[in-house]
Amino acid sequence: MASKNRIALVTGPARSGKSEWAETLAAESGQAVIYVATSQIDPEDLDWQKRVALHRDRRPDHWQLQEIPIALPAAILSATEQDCLLIDSLGTWLANLLEQDDDTWQATVRSLIKSLRQTPSTVILVSEETGWGVVPAYPIGRLFRDRLGYLTRQVGTVADALYLVVAGYAVDMKKVGDRVDG
Repeated sequence: MASKNRIALVTGPARSGKSEWAETLAAESGQAVIYVATSQIDPEDLDWQKRVALHRDRRPDHWQLQEIPIALPAAILSATEQDCLLIDSLGTWLANLLEQDDDTWQATVRSLIKSLRQTPSTVILVSEETGWGVVPAYPIGRLFRDRLGYLTRQVGTVADALYLVVAGYAVDMKKVGDRVDG
């Protein structure tokens, strides 16, 4: 990631390679990498534990790990100019906060965006694309999809680089795309 790209958003569908691309960007930053995991481990969910283990096994041992399921803006603000935060993922963070009412959720998003604007650190955020398929049949699924789409769009407005990763290929949408206002 070029030094001018202080904030990068990496998004794409499941198993597209977005986490691996974010890890590549973090490694290339030349900074101390702090991997911010937003998931909460459920001891009953063996599949989730396997997914977390895959991410853990890929990371270099010298990367610091912070498990931040809720207080993401505070973690971003606590980072220094020498740090590169790799936040994986916004979708998991949202899932931890999905029970917030609309007003509280809007305030949470504003707090996240404010922290991204104020931090002196490099920040790489990973986010899932959930809106490319069918409309979820259940209200909670639609709420998740709509909130994640909104959140990703808001983060995209402050990102210096916005990578779309599909089938293992990354494209910087800020270089090839036009912003849709609205």
